[in-house]
Amino acid sequence: MIFAPLDWSLIGAWAHLLGAIVCAVLAAWVAHNTDNRPERKAGVAALVFTAVWCFLAASISPLSFWALIAESARNLAWLILLYHLFASDGRHETMQPIKPVLAVLAFVEALQPAILLSQARLSISSELAGIIFQLSAIFRLLVSVGALVLVHNLHAGLRNSGRINMRWSVAAVAAMWVYDLNYYTVAYLGDGVSLELAALRGFVAVAMAVPLAIGISRASDELRFKPSRTVTFQSLSLMLIGGYLLLMVVIARSLYLIGGDYGRLSQVGFVFTASVVALLWLPSTRLRRWLKVTATKHLFQHRYDYREEWLRFTRTVGLTGADAQPLQERAIRALADITDSPGGLLLMPDDDGALSLAARWRWDDIEVPAKALPVDAAIFFSRENFIGELDDVREGRDQRGEGDMLPDWLLSNPDAWAVVPLTHFERIAGLVVLSRPMVARRLDWEDFDLLRVVGHQLASYIAEQAGQDALNEANRFDEFNRRIAFVMHDIKNLASQISLLARNAEKHADNPDFRADMLLTLRNSAEKLNALLARLNRYATPDKDRPERLSLDECAQTLALRFAANHPVMVVESEPCPVTANREALEQALVHLVQNAIDASAEDSPVFLRVRADGLYGLFEIVDSGSGMSPDFVRTRLFKPFVSSKSGGFGIGAFEARELVKAMGGRVDVESREGLGTRFFVRIPRAELAAIRSGNQDDRIEVA
Repeated sequence: MIFAPLDWSLIGAWAHLLGAIVCAVLAAWVAHNTDNRPERKAGVAALVFTAVWCFLAASISPLSFWALIAESARNLAWLILLYHLFASDGRHETMQPIKPVLAVLAFVEALQPAILLSQARLSISSELAGIIFQLSAIFRLLVSVGALVLVHNLHAGLRNSGRINMRWSVAAVAAMWVYDLNYYTVAYLGDGVSLELAALRGFVAVAMAVPLAIGISRASDELRFKPSRTVTFQSLSLMLIGGYLLLMVVIARSLYLIGGDYGRLSQVGFVFTASVVALLWLPSTRLRRWLKVTATKHLFQHRYDYREEWLRFTRTVGLTGADAQPLQERAIRALADITDSPGGLLLMPDDDGALSLAARWRWDDIEVPAKALPVDAAIFFSRENFIGELDDVREGRDQRGEGDMLPDWLLSNPDAWAVVPLTHFERIAGLVVLSRPMVARRLDWEDFDLLRVVGHQLASYIAEQAGQDALNEANRFDEFNRRIAFVMHDIKNLASQISLLARNAEKHADNPDFRADMLLTLRNSAEKLNALLARLNRYATPDKDRPERLSLDECAQTLALRFAANHPVMVVESEPCPVTANREALEQALVHLVQNAIDASAEDSPVFLRVRADGLYGLFEIVDSGSGMSPDFVRTRLFKPFVSSKSGGFGIGAFEARELVKAMGGRVDVESREGLGTRFFVRIPRAELAAIRSGNQDDRIEVA
């Protein structure tokens, strides 16, 4: 099939006619919808002169006398527009060289009509006509180059001046002068105008008229291109994939052109290798995260889409249902999602004010001690509300003295990246440790602001849950107390009846043997009932049982003998340790803890007891190798009444043990790991400390 050659003269006529129509319509629309700002009037004038030039080029010829005169008038109008753009940008007063440059460019452009008139009125030779054409092309090139320099200076200052909406007008001016620069460069080097480039100038007029109309119209103040981040990331991904595939095709085609067997083998080998790389590389999570960070850094004014971040935060925290994670784990996840961290820890205050592990989220390989952060660190983070980047501390950049507060176990772990305090009414509700994201970066002011706001919100949720748990616990205690009151009332009645029966039997029984047996039985029953009443009433009269001096190591031996028949209990370390405590209460607390250790251990797995002095306290350790407990269970359920992990358990043993020890001035701590076992630490005041706390304490202080 043979194609007819293109008629570029006809194409140019239709292109310039289209340009004239578009410029005239846009000039009328802008004039109707604009104000009296000078740059907008100059823009309308530029569109009008461009429409006149396009009309003459379409009617006569792009190289006719009147079309060239109209082109000079068009260029002068665009130079005036360029000056007014500088003026509206607020820099025309401080940039004094602008006016002389524009004046020179306008003078050079004004020489074009003089050259055309002299050429039309004088009879000149063909050689002189060629020289005049070369001179005219040089003048056009000078004007184009000078105008582009001014456009570059204008564009460079747009971001600093805040007039971002002017970029539409700047783009239109740049498009016109760039095309003219190439057009006249080809004409000067080729000693003649290119018909193809001359025909396409009409389409260029359309392409520059549309952004100019947008830039000078009143709507440009509110017009901004705001693609969503999802669309941006997907578009970049598609561009990346498309570019990779295009590169594959180009290289494969180049290898095929080598020819021969080696060319075919090279082509097949390259396609195979590139396909494998694409299948491994394109679905990579690291690639997606890198693309997201790069796009956010270079394409958006702000790092975060705050609406999407807040919606995601509320969805994460508000998860409900049987499969929903505990609030503590959801709190870690809410912060980790913001920074793309793969995991994190939540440390929360314990009874002493120190921070201990409360929950983990996707970070099981880090070892956290029982006391993760001391009391001083908790006070520091609650007072400063400081979000710390651990790499700064590792590199010796200490912002507010946090380097002295952070422990070695945290700084020595390279995966630990940042710490975010959760403060509620100037009190720390928790501290989240975030692990290092896959794409490493430094935190900036947007990260700090968003993490701080989210931290405050999470702290309020955690405080609300703690208050609700305390209310539920109080309600359960009220119900428990009401039931115990009825039980005590019934037992009292029974004890009174049995006592009355015993007294009547003493008076009326005739048979001495029967009377003796009846009295013995009734008295034993009455003693048991009274003992039960005293035990149930212990918390109401805590001063009834006076503390006494006893040996903690002897208690360990007694417990080992007591449980020896049912389960192996071994005392592996014992040193003399006199303490001051209530013998019955201490024995009851230790029995609860040892029994729990036995229940959690296998039949042939022994429970170990250790007794030693720990400063002013006697330390009683109970160690088992059983199933262990999760940090969430230790913190939220172990010492909560009416919560039990054992089937049919009443859930008050561990709570009662801790309360009994606390009533004696001691403390119960626990370390546990799932699948490894549990270690209880029971600290009882030594005799010396009890003496200090006794009634002679004031005298001892005065003497000191």
